[in-house]
Amino acid sequence: MYVRLIVSLTLAVFWSVLPDAGTAQANASHTHIGHVLEAFSSAPDGAGLLATAEAETVIALQHAQLALRDPTDIDAMKRHSRHVLNTMDPAEFTAGPGLGFGVKAAAAGIVRHIELAAGSDGASQNVKTHAAHVSAAAGSVAQRVTAMVELAEQVLTTSDYNRAFGMVERLRRLGRQLTSGLDVSGDGSISLDEGGLQHVRQHMELMAQGEGLD
Repeated sequence: MYVRLIVSLTLAVFWSVLPDAGTAQANASHTHIGHVLEAFSSAPDGAGLLATAEAETVIALQHAQLALRDPTDIDAMKRHSRHVLNTMDPAEFTAGPGLGFGVKAAAAGIVRHIELAAGSDGASQNVKTHAAHVSAAAGSVAQRVTAMVELAEQVLTTSDYNRAFGMVERLRRLGRQLTSGLDVSGDGSISLDEGGLQHVRQHMELMAQGEGLD
């Protein structure tokens, strides 16, 4: 009798400490949300992917603006265009003021981990809905990164400072749009596939609130 009682108590304790299946499934999606919003081991200082993208974007915009200080100084335009390249994709230019991660990798990481969050077993409808919004906006950011890399590389190949200055002006505009997005269609609003990092953050925060993670 006492043996049966001890066994019953032991099993009761064992089952009580096992994670609930629903909780474990939810935590899988929460882990990927955390990679975007809180911490990602490969990012500088282990920061979240979104914060890393935002920080690299700030540096890129600073150097796009520095490139415009003198419309005749093509050497400065090229120097700061290289710095912009470094913040977009360090593989394009390794020595620069960026964090060494790049907006390109950060945006791709956001898309990957938010899609993993939405695809996790037991992911809530809240996660799935906002994941689609985040993925669209981050994809828009990635497209602008590609355009900025191409534009900065064009600056490096020209010897015409007037042409270079015009390209650097466009580089700065695109740098601003990394955050704000742009109403490309001209319909009076910025859709998520035209969005920027502020739209990514908005929907990540809504997602986190819906999951009780804020």
